[in-house]
Amino acid sequence: MFQKYKNVETVKPGGLDLKDKLVGIQRVTKVTKGGRAFGFSAIVVVGDENGVVGHGLGKSKEVATAIAKAIEDGKKNLVRIPLNKGTLPHEQKGKFGGARVYIQPASHGTGVIAGGAVRSVLESVGVHDVLSKSQGSSNPHNVVKATFDALLQLRDAKTIAAQRGVSLEKVFKG
Repeated sequence: MFQKYKNVETVKPGGLDLKDKLVGIQRVTKVTKGGRAFGFSAIVVVGDENGVVGHGLGKSKEVATAIAKAIEDGKKNLVRIPLNKGTLPHEQKGKFGGARVYIQPASHGTGVIAGGAVRSVLESVGVHDVLSKSQGSSNPHNVVKATFDALLQLRDAKTIAAQRGVSLEKVFKG
């Protein structure tokens, strides 16, 4: 799932205090010769509010079962996101399908300036101060994946220094 990102650290759910946030539920209809068959799909974001987050999709005939399946799926896809004092290390754009998301670090006290699906993901990661803009499609499935695309591209200063083979000081001072 995360093959295209270079330094993604996947996390096992054991020992973590994970909280789940329901992003959206869709009622889907399948028309058969016997009439309409209704089902539900739920998308959930799971995180420990300290840099670890995952998202999951669950489908079922009942809402509660769909949500439970989504939470289980989310726990299988946990990743660690680099944070810097309650905000992001740098600004980043992410996209998935028709959804475009832009996230930018903000000074302390700003809060999470984000709407809907982006807010759910950022709060689950544990970001307290951030500015964001969601453009294009507002489909919650694609917005969540676009937000993950942006978050997975983030790199902290130590990672950049290691990749370039220079000291941490040289990264900042040039």
